[in-house]
Amino acid sequence: MKMEKVVGERFRERPSDCVIDSHALMVRGGYMKYVGNGIYSQFGPLRRICRKIERIIREEMDRIEGQEVQFPVAMPASLWEESGRYETVGSELLRFTDRNGSKMVLGMTHEEASVQLVREYGKSYAKYPFMIYQIQTKFRDEARPRAGLIRVREFTMKDAYSFHTSQEDLEKYYMRAHAAYERIFARVGVPEVISVASDSGMMGGNVSHEFMLLSPAGEDSIALCDACGYRANMEAAECITEPLPASASCLTEVHTPDCHTIEEVCDFLHTSPERSCKAVVYQKNTDDSYVVLFLRGDREVNETKLTNFLGCEIHPAVITEDSGLTAGFIGPVGLTKRLAAGSTVLFDRSLAHASDLVCGANKPDYHYTGLSVERDLAAEYEAYGYGPSAFRGTDSAADYGISFHDFAKITEGGICPHCGKKTIRISRGIEVGNIFQLGTKYTEAMHMEYTDSDGSVHTPVMGCYGIGIGRLAASVCEAHHDEYGPIWPLSIAPWQVHLCAVRVDDASVRACADSLYEQLNDAHVEVLYDDRSVRAGIMFSDADLLGIPYRIIVSPRNLSEQCVELVSRDKTLQEKVPSEAVVDRIRQLIYEKQ
Repeated sequence: MKMEKVVGERFRERPSDCVIDSHALMVRGGYMKYVGNGIYSQFGPLRRICRKIERIIREEMDRIEGQEVQFPVAMPASLWEESGRYETVGSELLRFTDRNGSKMVLGMTHEEASVQLVREYGKSYAKYPFMIYQIQTKFRDEARPRAGLIRVREFTMKDAYSFHTSQEDLEKYYMRAHAAYERIFARVGVPEVISVASDSGMMGGNVSHEFMLLSPAGEDSIALCDACGYRANMEAAECITEPLPASASCLTEVHTPDCHTIEEVCDFLHTSPERSCKAVVYQKNTDDSYVVLFLRGDREVNETKLTNFLGCEIHPAVITEDSGLTAGFIGPVGLTKRLAAGSTVLFDRSLAHASDLVCGANKPDYHYTGLSVERDLAAEYEAYGYGPSAFRGTDSAADYGISFHDFAKITEGGICPHCGKKTIRISRGIEVGNIFQLGTKYTEAMHMEYTDSDGSVHTPVMGCYGIGIGRLAASVCEAHHDEYGPIWPLSIAPWQVHLCAVRVDDASVRACADSLYEQLNDAHVEVLYDDRSVRAGIMFSDADLLGIPYRIIVSPRNLSEQCVELVSRDKTLQEKVPSEAVVDRIRQLIYEKQ
């Protein structure tokens, strides 16, 4: 390919609307163009990169007995109604009606389509296990697309679905898929990607992992323990709270004028947030009923844990006069007598066995001090409908009627759920892949069954495995770039060699560069040839933005020394090589990298 034929412009200035480096460099370098919110067109260089990523993924999926199929982009809503997700998935699912009045959806994921495809095929145990995968364009109506290809609405994704006759067989295959993912990320140039335990979200299932590239540009928060290797997405990470020393005080109502927040109350009463009990109020999306969650004042709510517990989506509450709640002064004492019918009261386990706390008194400008959870709340909440239950984690069985659950976010310097040390650190990460043990969530709902060898009928169990192609390309750029442009790994670079003819008006430069171009093509080396009549600064700036691993520079100065210059984009290689030997040298370098 000749540089003058490459469609797309390259720019020196950083676009003002690009918040992360990979987005800015891929716009500046002529890789993609904005079409609409979260929607981009791809120029040739990015398509070449993505095709190479797809090839690596196909090789690794085929290696674990995957078979490539293709599902439709547009599907009848009846498929999603079968699984129950047509109503439960929010506005991320794009719903529409076709010209015949039939309800349709644009695929954002394809669990339903995969079951529909193999439902008849998988009627006998002898067909199992098997895995099917596709690389397909999808649409997810994200509320807040950002960061270029990191979070978009339209995207290309590899998604795979495995089917098994037992949970044990699924778990074995799950580990094979996990290993395949590790090979994929190493081959595309980001071996530093780690897997972390994650929340399954709307996908369902009990076990899932996300593959994260640790990066300040990431929008996910990851809890890491360097002492034992524990890794989990903050949404799924268990929060362990060290108990405070027991302290006995009487429950006392105190006047706290104009103190609405934890900070204001603690300043006024000269106490600390960990010695307080705060209320956070939500409403269920299903019926707008109130959910009042109490937790220790130094903890923050993990809304993913809360929605998983409730089994429905929530939103911040709008507190009305008939709610029974006094905004800024909500507390657990006497609350059950005031609450609107259908409300839910929950307690985070940071409050288990806690005493001598400050809490709201459920009337304006008043709080309680000296709250003991066991002493002051047991009878009220047992009468409210809470039965005795086991505490999670290290807590012992409850002997009073409040059930405690983990609703809080893990924190920097917090206790590791695995080794128990105070070694948790929080890092940002970009999710580049995910795998799920779905179980029978979809096969059962869609009545997929098989007959076993003894004639009994069972429901197959499923696994699901996804990688976003464009997001992975952008993540590699985010991990490997400098101020001048991307530094693409050889395995996915748009071309392998960038041939630069400096002073192409010089007959000897033209002759040498043209000859090298032909030799490289004959040697099946992917080469981009820049023979434009432009200044060297412009030529090298464009080459930096294209990030091709190896650059051959043909110039009058080099030819006067009877050689050409061979440099690598990452600056680790700079050699003067005789022009007749440079093709063999390039082939050697490529071979060593493979």
